[in-house]
Amino acid sequence: MYLRAIHAEFEIPALRRFIRENALGILITALPSTSFPTLQCTHIPWVLDVSDEDSQTELGTLRGHLARQNPHSKAMAEAVLRSSDSSLNGVLEHEVSVVFTGLVHSYVTPKFYTETKPATGKVVPTWNYSAVQAYGRATVFCDPKSTTTDTFLSKQIVDLTKHAESSISNHTGADGRPKPWEVSDAPQSFTSILKKSIIGIEITIDRLEGKHKMTQEMSKGDRDGVIAGFEELNTESGSLMAKIVRERGAIKDAAKDAAKTAAQGAE
Repeated sequence: MYLRAIHAEFEIPALRRFIRENALGILITALPSTSFPTLQCTHIPWVLDVSDEDSQTELGTLRGHLARQNPHSKAMAEAVLRSSDSSLNGVLEHEVSVVFTGLVHSYVTPKFYTETKPATGKVVPTWNYSAVQAYGRATVFCDPKSTTTDTFLSKQIVDLTKHAESSISNHTGADGRPKPWEVSDAPQSFTSILKKSIIGIEITIDRLEGKHKMTQEMSKGDRDGVIAGFEELNTESGSLMAKIVRERGAIKDAAKDAAKTAAQGAE
């Protein structure tokens, strides 16, 4: 990921929180094969496991699942079998990545830059967005006859459902909210059959990078113009974009003030 310092998010807990708030990530692999395309991408909802939520450095582990009939699944199973010659469960030799994108992103017209545009005209269009990229080694669970696969998939679908029902749908059962749907609400025979039609994947994260490209690089006057411009769109996404630009700008200003104060204290 290309990271300008002003856009980069270096706080690991913030990156972990971003993944959980934007759970649909694109799994990307580059697996040499004569049967399937080398480069493959699949949208998958993920569960992020962390042993110590208070840790400032732990990257965590991602868990997901894919349809067994997906060519991506078949390519991974082939890669594992090729390296082990005996098992459909195993670790992929090549690094994989998962890309998560924030809910709101948008084109930014130069007309929003109310300070620089009238002064010099030296402005160009851009695109605001937030993203996190995770990299690591993946273990795949493709063997439908393996108890390890069954155990992994059972935990995966239960944990993913709990996360989605509570964090996304807000089905908590508290304060008048609906109760969450649970996997156990479906017949066990039905879910057992469905588990045979999916494979599991677990990624130990080795590298975690993120950015918020939200107009922080511009002057306060131009940022205010961008905020006003998005608010004037009178759309839900425009209002949310304006809110995020305001928040990221405040973080930039606070960091700048802190650095100035520290410099003055050192004189």
